[in-house]
Amino acid sequence: MDFEYSDEQKLLAETLRKFLNTGYGFDARAKIVAGPAGWSEDVWAVLAEMGILSVPFDAEHGGFGGTTVDMMVVMEALGEFLVVEPYLATVGLGGRFVARGGSSAQQQRILPTLIQGKLKMAFAQTEPGARYDLRQVSARATKSGDGWVLEGDKRMVLHGGNADLLVVSARTSGGARDADGISLFLVERTAPAVTVTEYRTLDNLRVADVKLADVRVGREALLGGEGRGFALAEEVVDYATALVCAEAVGAIKYAHDATLDYLKTRRQFGVPIGSFQALQHRMVDILISYEQARSIACLACVKVDSADAAERRRAVSAAKIKIADACRHVSQEAVQLHGGMGMTEELKISHTFRRLTSIAQAFGDADYHLERFATLG
Repeated sequence: MDFEYSDEQKLLAETLRKFLNTGYGFDARAKIVAGPAGWSEDVWAVLAEMGILSVPFDAEHGGFGGTTVDMMVVMEALGEFLVVEPYLATVGLGGRFVARGGSSAQQQRILPTLIQGKLKMAFAQTEPGARYDLRQVSARATKSGDGWVLEGDKRMVLHGGNADLLVVSARTSGGARDADGISLFLVERTAPAVTVTEYRTLDNLRVADVKLADVRVGREALLGGEGRGFALAEEVVDYATALVCAEAVGAIKYAHDATLDYLKTRRQFGVPIGSFQALQHRMVDILISYEQARSIACLACVKVDSADAAERRRAVSAAKIKIADACRHVSQEAVQLHGGMGMTEELKISHTFRRLTSIAQAFGDADYHLERFATLG
C-alpha cells in the first residue's frame, strides 16, 4: 500500500493544522472545555466555513465528495489538537447514517444544513448492559396511526446533549438480541417526552443519557427500511471506528513528538536525559507503535468502504485491536517519560493520555474486536 497522502490531502491537512495552531492551542482548548457547553460554536462555524464538515458528503448536497482517507487526514489533525467539537458525532455518525441510509428527501433536508454547521447530530444506541453489541436493543418503537411511538433508555450518547437531531435505534420486532427487527429513527432532541441528561467524560468530551417516554414521530422519521437497521448501524459504526483510529494516530504522533522534545530539553547529571540509551530504546518503541498504528488505520480507512462486508469488518477490527494496544503503550510511556509532571492538568500530555485511553474503549475494546475478528474466519 502507498501510505503517502496526495497533494490535495496534504493541502487539506496543512490548512486545517494552520487554523488549529493559531486558534486551538492548549490554553484556548482549556477555556473551551471549562465552558458551559464544553465545545465552541465559533470553532464549529470556522470548521464549516473551511469546508471540513463537507468532506465526506456528495457534491449534490454541497459536499466535497471525499473518501474515507480524506477523512483520515481530518481526524489525524483533530486528534493531534484534542479537538472536543462534535465532529465525529455529527459527521462521522449522524451524517453518515443519513448519507448511507436516508431517503432522497431526508438527505436533501438534513445534509446541506449539517454541512453549513447549522445542524448537529448524535447516535443514540448504547443501552444499560449492552456493552458494544449493536444487536442489544430493548428500546421499542410501536406503530401508532401514521407514525411511531418510541420508548426506551439510551446511555452515553456522544454529544447527545447538544445535538439537534438524534439517530435512535429501537426495536420494531424480534427479541432483545436479534439482528432482525431493529429500526432507526430521526428524533429531535427537543421533542416532547425526550429527556436528556448531559455529563462530562474522562477525556473532557460531553455525553448524555437519553430517555424516551412515549415519543411520537411521523413515518418520515424512519431511516432506512423497517426492521433492517442493524446492517446500516454496523456499517456506520465500522466507519466511525476507522475514523477514531485515525484520530488516535494524530494523538499518538503528538505524544511521540512532545515526549521527544522533553527528553531533549530535560537535563540530568549535566546532560539531556534523551542521551541515555535506555530512554532512546523506549522512544524507538513509541515510534514503532506510531508507524504500525498509522499503517493499520490507513488500511481500515481504505477497506471500510468495501462492498464486501466481511472484508470491512476484518480490516476495522484488526485496526482497532492494534490501535487499542498502541493507545495504551504510547500514552503510558509518554506520561512515564515526562515523570510526575506528566499527570498534571497543566500539561497537554496528560489530556492526550486521557483521550487515548478513551479511544481504546470506543466502539469496542481490544477484547471485543479480537473476538469479532476470530469469528470472521
